[in-house]
Amino acid sequence: MSDGVISVVNRFAGVHPVLDPAPERSDRTTVAHSAPQTGLLAGQPATIPSDLSAAQLTNRTDSPVLTPGGLATGPLCHRPDPEDRFPVDWLRLAEHRFLVSVDWPAAHRFFAPLPDGRQDPLLVAETTRQATMMLAHAEFGVPLDDQFVMREIGYRLHTPDFTVDSASGAVDVVVECSDVRLRAGRLVGMRVDLTFQRLGRVLATSMGILICTSARVYRRLRGEQMSVPSRPVPLLPAVAPHEAGRDDRKDVVLALSKHRPGWRLRLDTTHPTLFARPNDHVPGMVLLEAARQAAIALTPGHDFHPASMRISFDKYCELAEPCWILARHDLCPEQGAVLRVQGVQDEEPVFTATLGGAVRGSR
Repeated sequence: MSDGVISVVNRFAGVHPVLDPAPERSDRTTVAHSAPQTGLLAGQPATIPSDLSAAQLTNRTDSPVLTPGGLATGPLCHRPDPEDRFPVDWLRLAEHRFLVSVDWPAAHRFFAPLPDGRQDPLLVAETTRQATMMLAHAEFGVPLDDQFVMREIGYRLHTPDFTVDSASGAVDVVVECSDVRLRAGRLVGMRVDLTFQRLGRVLATSMGILICTSARVYRRLRGEQMSVPSRPVPLLPAVAPHEAGRDDRKDVVLALSKHRPGWRLRLDTTHPTLFARPNDHVPGMVLLEAARQAAIALTPGHDFHPASMRISFDKYCELAEPCWILARHDLCPEQGAVLRVQGVQDEEPVFTATLGGAVRGSR
């Protein structure tokens, strides 16, 4: 057993010395027999769990046997630079339940804390993405050259004290996989629900809906777009960094739009975090950041901090085509005042996001 796995086992045992069996949470595996999309693959709405507390986490394991997992690596997390990789190691708690050890930075070149000490909440979304892909490769056997699509991703902070002091360093993440779909023995899709806990306190929850595509099928789907990474993408003039909630112009993903409402998506394919490796389409994290920056730019005083975000992706966002970012204020029955942000390319939606600015207690 590696040192990393020993560390996560010991930390889990220290916090949860007794593992009481509990019923599985709809952790079913479905074998897909045909190609048509189901509700899962079509992006069926799914709620972020709000009923997990630190005490309940003890009873969420349904087996007293902890199966060692392994160490997070660049290929598993799709993050070649260790500075951008947040999972450390993992272990299996049950068939479809895992404990992932995460190390959140107190300072980062892109996911940077605010001057008042608040931690960047998009760490939750990025960690969700990395942990999901890591487990899909390592525990569900997805080949490293297969392609992933996060059809939907969302997070919600559970504490207004989401600061560098309380939300950096070692974080334990319970990952529950459900609606696991297999075709010919290969994973084609699943839902994940994550609970982020540090020192016995729940910091946040998140969810995601993942679709897996084999390298062969992906090449057929994308066709000539596969050659796009070798083509230069013009770098548009950025909006003023403070309007987008950034300190450095290189981190701004919005450009002024002279002829249409909203902004144009600004792409810097040399950015070390947003474009960590060659892509034939705009990475999902760039679109999450565009939604955040648009919400900040629309807010008077540019003082908006998304305590929750839910984003669904409708199609690939192409690198070589203009993408327009639109934002508006709205009301939501569950959250009250929210901001809606949409990306549009070729007059079709690329993504739709809902962002809330207040931390709300668990129901």
